[in-house]
Amino acid sequence: MLKKRLHGAHVPHWKNTAGSKPERMPVPPLINLPMSMHIGAPAKPVVKVGDEVKVGQLVAEAGGFVSSPIYSGVSGKVKKIEDMLMSSGQKVPTVTIETDGKQELFEGVAPPKVTNLQEFLDAVRNSGVVGLGGAGFPTAVKLTVKDLSMIEAVIVNGAECEPFITSDTRTMIDDAELVWEGIELLKKYLQVKRIIIGIEDNKPQCIENFRKMCTPGCGVEVKALPAIYPQGGEKVLIYNTIGRAVPEGKLPIDVGAVVINCTTLAAIAKYIKTGIPLYEKCVTVDGSAVKNPKNVIAPIGTPLKDVFEFCGGFKTEPKKVLYGGPMMGLAVPDLNQPLLKNTNAVLAFGEKEARLPKETACIRCGRCVGHCPFNLAPVDIETAFRLKDAAALAELKVNLCMECGCCAYVCPANRPLVQVNKLAKAMLKKYQDDQKAAEEKKKAKEEAMKEASK
Repeated sequence: MLKKRLHGAHVPHWKNTAGSKPERMPVPPLINLPMSMHIGAPAKPVVKVGDEVKVGQLVAEAGGFVSSPIYSGVSGKVKKIEDMLMSSGQKVPTVTIETDGKQELFEGVAPPKVTNLQEFLDAVRNSGVVGLGGAGFPTAVKLTVKDLSMIEAVIVNGAECEPFITSDTRTMIDDAELVWEGIELLKKYLQVKRIIIGIEDNKPQCIENFRKMCTPGCGVEVKALPAIYPQGGEKVLIYNTIGRAVPEGKLPIDVGAVVINCTTLAAIAKYIKTGIPLYEKCVTVDGSAVKNPKNVIAPIGTPLKDVFEFCGGFKTEPKKVLYGGPMMGLAVPDLNQPLLKNTNAVLAFGEKEARLPKETACIRCGRCVGHCPFNLAPVDIETAFRLKDAAALAELKVNLCMECGCCAYVCPANRPLVQVNKLAKAMLKKYQDDQKAAEEKKKAKEEAMKEASK
């Protein structure tokens, strides 16, 4: 269960690019658009090889309710549609567009008609916007609430607690008006009476920006939060703003909350205002191997090698490149990997930072328990996993783990605790699926015997 005061880890901030206004990079020679850049069903291509496309043109439609459309951020020609090996280890159908450098805007780009809740939700869905803070969950699905009275508070996530990443910070500085317009849209169409903007206190300019906008009685407040990781985790943010714990297996809406990233909100407002869908991203480019760290605006699908080249290339050979931050980021297999919708940073590290420390025996110090935001026992979870004791994993509430990495970060024995937790969750899921299948088989057999005895 959650404690009254949530713990975490005091990780270095390293916000080197916080003062770096985003720079738009030149159009890359090509972009690769994977059909799975979001949680849920993959998008379905609506173009074929040889088709000419323009900026803002639909390339793939949503593949289901929990899915999201994909748009081109360049003008050019569809070169190929083939599977691409992603950092997740999966092969994903990918549309490759060879750019022509013209950057012609698609004629069909126009602001959507939005006069009621359904039109608002349709616009959010058509915008192609997903959780841009890294989660990648289709935003229209999150905002589709059957009973609006269930929403007691919307929490705008401006915490950005991972080291290095400053792309959300730049949104709150450079596009504060768009974020505020997004807030007004939520107030109008979701009938929200309370909106909280949660920002870590190491971003004073962002806090000041929004406090100036909050007039008495507007229903919006800014909450300055301690700069402790993982402050931006959804469940952590909910607890630290409205004091409610999201139970295991439940969603934020079950405790009256909706959490939305500040950059996600700005992208929604931009689409409804201009008709320009999500086809480009501001990403932080940093790390010890990067020559000139900066915030970069690039078309979604841009190969990472082009992004790094725009930042002057590498000052030392990169030994590890990550999507996202060093705490929860994913390592990429090569620099041909593209910027994705939910990419908020790409980091490159040299030999010293990338080298894995030597793992030693657990000394039972309890630091992993003391720093876990949800008071889990990673050391016991690791033991249950090694013993393949799925029932124990369920009792230890492993599914509450948000994989923030605090346990592994503070472990003096350098145990790969967060990686084990992730594998343990997969083990538990298989165990529960097998149990369910066995119960269904038993039930079917009993029903068949009853029928036979009649």
